[in-house]
Amino acid sequence: MTMTFNELPEFAKEFKQKIKKYKSLSDDLEEFKRVLTVEPLGNSKHFNIITKNDRCTVVKARLFCRYLKGSSLRIIYAFHCNDLRVDFIEIYFKGDKENENCERIKAYLNSF
Repeated sequence: MTMTFNELPEFAKEFKQKIKKYKSLSDDLEEFKRVLTVEPLGNSKHFNIITKNDRCTVVKARLFCRYLKGSSLRIIYAFHCNDLRVDFIEIYFKGDKENENCERIKAYLNSF
């Protein structure tokens, strides 16, 4: 079974804004998806489980961006182990914003 990837509308909007600034972001996200396909909950200290319930695990991870030459982008996603699905919830630049949007994560968790 293959992993499926979805994006929340807010994520898609943020991604669109970031891709104008960081030209390698599209390729970087594809590489990140390859990592998730093998190791959905991450494989290093750069992955941090925010919350977990019986349906999914919400993870905050560093997204390595070649354009930035570092891992100062953060990506929040939910992994649904029952149907091998990843929903991207949020992407942000660490310099612009210290933490993830907790309200968005709560709204996401309450949506199903």
